[in-house]
Order: sequence, then structure tokens, then C-alpha cells
Amino acid sequence: MDAFTTPLLTGTSTGAILLLAALGLTLTFGQMGVINMAHGEFLMAGAYTTYLTQQVVTNTDVSILLAIPVAFVVAGLLGVALEGGIIQWMYKRPLDTLLVTVGVSMVLQQLAKDLFGAQGDPVHEPSWLDGSIDVFGYNWPYTRIFTIVLALIALAGLSALLRYTSFGRQIRATVQNRDLAETMGISTRRVDRITFFVGSGLAGIGGVAISLSSGTNPTLGSTYIIPAFLVVVAGGLGQLKGTVIAAFLIGVLTAYLTDWFSGSIAQVITFALIVVFLQIRPQGLFTVRTRGLA
Repeated sequence: MDAFTTPLLTGTSTGAILLLAALGLTLTFGQMGVINMAHGEFLMAGAYTTYLTQQVVTNTDVSILLAIPVAFVVAGLLGVALEGGIIQWMYKRPLDTLLVTVGVSMVLQQLAKDLFGAQGDPVHEPSWLDGSIDVFGYNWPYTRIFTIVLALIALAGLSALLRYTSFGRQIRATVQNRDLAETMGISTRRVDRITFFVGSGLAGIGGVAISLSSGTNPTLGSTYIIPAFLVVVAGGLGQLKGTVIAAFLIGVLTAYLTDWFSGSIAQVITFALIVVFLQIRPQGLFTVRTRGLA
């Protein structure tokens, strides 16, 4: 039973982190076609924001909860700065955005090393996350359960934003047909900026969850950026339900493969399986349906 339960539960929590990272990418990549390789550094920003928040508010029971909205805003503002300063000049040039954001990623990593050191800093978990629950013999830490709950809350909030608000309708209109949305009076530039803020902010929340389990590290983002892109592509561009399914499937699959093989071999096999899947279904699990003339 342990051989089945342990990878399932650890993979579910890993999938929750991938979901938090991929939710932002599915907005920016799906809507604007931007290959933002610096998105992982927004995770890093969220982790370091959690650390700094604990330095200011020493009560860890409060500081973790406070760090969530602060990390969202900090990472969101970084995303807006990146979009307004660089990416807005490179729309419809995805390869250029890839190269430029790789450079931005390296700059942010070096900046984090200069400010905080190369070793990273620990983040202390609050007392209400100290402990675990027994699930068929596996002690499932409360921190991992908290990560899953945090991801589901972020997903529910984003779904409500897209479904029930006028701005959400503007985002969906821009994703489906940018030119037509502009003719209807929608400011797609404003939509792009706010979308980048929300997408980057969600990655910041993911950084809070990561910091609880592994602390901070200047290269933290590079661990998750490629799997996050795989989640977005496998789930279908701009498709929340596909992103959710792909995130948890990839998380659980990688956990089982890691249990059977080594971690590096598991990543290679996971990547190969996704490539094979995309050869069979290049649009991913789901695709955006639009109306067109026959």
C-alpha cells in the first residue's frame, strides 16, 4: 500500500505547485503567445517575499498568511514591469521573447544571489502546519495539504474572475479573437497588462508554497519552469480545465517514476511521454473553440 499511496500523495502536492506556476502561464502564453522563461523567477520572488515577511513579522502563524497577498502583489508588479519594459515590443515574435526572457531570468537569479547569497534561506512553517495526517500508513505533512488547498483556492478565484467579471469576459474575448475584441472597444493593451499582473502574481503565491517545503534559493524557478510549460502545452493553450488535469497528472506520474527510477530519469521519461502525447494530440487535452467561416 505504501508503494501506491506515497507517490500518489507526494505527486498530488507537486501537481498543486505546478498548477500554481502554470495558471499564470496559461494566461500569458495562451493569450499573448509570449514564451516567458522568466516566469520561474516570479516563483522565486514569492519565496523570498515569504522569507522577508517573516523577518518583519516574526509571528510565523501570521506571517505566512500575510505573505500570500504580498507575494502576489510583488510578483505581479515584476510581471507588469517585464511586460511594459520589454515584452510589449515583442508580441508576435515568440522566439525573441524566449531569448530575452532567458536573459531576464539569468539577471534576476544573479540579483537574488547578490542580495541573499547563493545558499538560500529557510522559511519557518507556522505552528498550525506543524505535523501530519496518517493516510494508509503515510504521514502526509500539513504543509503539502496546505499547498493543495492554496492551489485550489487560487484556481477558484481565477475561474470566478474569468467567468463572472467583465474583465474576465474581456480576457476570454482577447484570447479567442484579439482583432475583433479591439473593434468592440476592448483595450487589449490594458487587458494584457492586467493579465500579466494576475498571471505573475499567481506564480508568487506558488513561491509561498514552495518556500514552506524547500526554503528559498536563487535557482528555485528553473526547477519548475519547464514542467510548468509542459503542463500548459499538454493541457491546451488557454484552457484552465486542461491545465488542472495536466498539472496533477504530470505531478503524480513524475512521483511514481521517481519512486521506481531516479529523479533525473523520471523527468526524462515524463518529458518523452508528453512529447509522444503531443504527437498524437498536438492541441493538448482541450482546445479553444472559435467560430469561423467554412
